[in-house]
Amino acid sequence: MKIYLVLLYSFASLAFAQNSPPKAALVCMSCHGEQGISANDLWPNLAHQKRDYLIKQITAFKTGERKDPMMSPMAATLTKEDIEDIADFFSK
Repeated sequence: MKIYLVLLYSFASLAFAQNSPPKAALVCMSCHGEQGISANDLWPNLAHQKRDYLIKQITAFKTGERKDPMMSPMAATLTKEDIEDIADFFSK
């Protein structure tokens, strides 16, 4: 019985962790919304965008290929792993 409770707890913890935003996404949420739905028409929704699209756009802000006075400085500090975590979270 104890092994079943341990397994159940492990799977529940994993499921909760997968739904939790990555640390790097917390800054994104201030403009793009907690679930990626922006309350301001000036900022696009990130929710359910394709993962590769999000990676491409965030990376373009980071490299300077795409420029924006707000996004470029924010993206400049992100690691490749941060960008992938953000894209994973908002694409689901």
